[in-house]
Amino acid sequence: MDKLYFLTAGIPICAKDYTNAFDKLEELDLDGLEVEFVHGVRYSAKTKQAILNRKNKIITHHGPYYINLNSKEEEKIQASIKRVLDTARAAKDLGAYSITYHGAFYLGDNSAITTKKMIERHKTIIETLQKENIDVWIRPETTGKKSQWGTVDEIIELSKNFSQILPCIDFAHIHAREGGKFNTYSEFCSILEKIGKELGDVALENFHGHAAGINYGEKGEKNHLILKESDFNYKDLLKALKDFNVKGALVCESPNIEVDTKILKDYYKSL
Repeated sequence: MDKLYFLTAGIPICAKDYTNAFDKLEELDLDGLEVEFVHGVRYSAKTKQAILNRKNKIITHHGPYYINLNSKEEEKIQASIKRVLDTARAAKDLGAYSITYHGAFYLGDNSAITTKKMIERHKTIIETLQKENIDVWIRPETTGKKSQWGTVDEIIELSKNFSQILPCIDFAHIHAREGGKFNTYSEFCSILEKIGKELGDVALENFHGHAAGINYGEKGEKNHLILKESDFNYKDLLKALKDFNVKGALVCESPNIEVDTKILKDYYKSL
């Protein structure tokens, strides 16, 4: 990637559907969008053609929410593996840069045990993708609830085992999970420094992250908010991303997606 691109999480609110989504992004001077496969990896031929016809726009994919690679039921584990694989297959079909998903819940296991299981199950995922010649970044996302597997350290540990896996850093999730911490320039820098140190420059030069306003409590994330209604310190985040020369995709998940994505991009450009 040659720079940091700013993407909406899904079709802009001002767009009808994918047939005019990229025209609306062009009007707003935004760089692309994250295709949200919330309830399953399904899309029509019309949608596929609209996405493939986009001009100079980056896309990423978010996998279905029904993924839990640490389920106690083997059937659910296999279904979760398939959902990750199907998201990656869609990325190849539609020309996406990267895919992300929420990987697992602890369900009574500690961090070390869950991470070991995640490594085992991602080995199956990566071996299948290699057999199918699918070369796309696979990225478990940092999660916002304390019951979910997906801290920065856990995902870095997983990524060390696979050349095709890197983290998706959701800065709002980290902020919520940690009860309001990780909301200053130095704290954002500490995350980026750790990623670069542990995984190398490739992780900062091929980045995929999320940002948004967020509401949280004792158990972590509750729901996303628009930036102006949240305490999320996006200005310090963007300064840190700029100073670390991060390149890749930053996806805004605020409810008013294109408005806040525009705010993020315009402030970043002003730095």
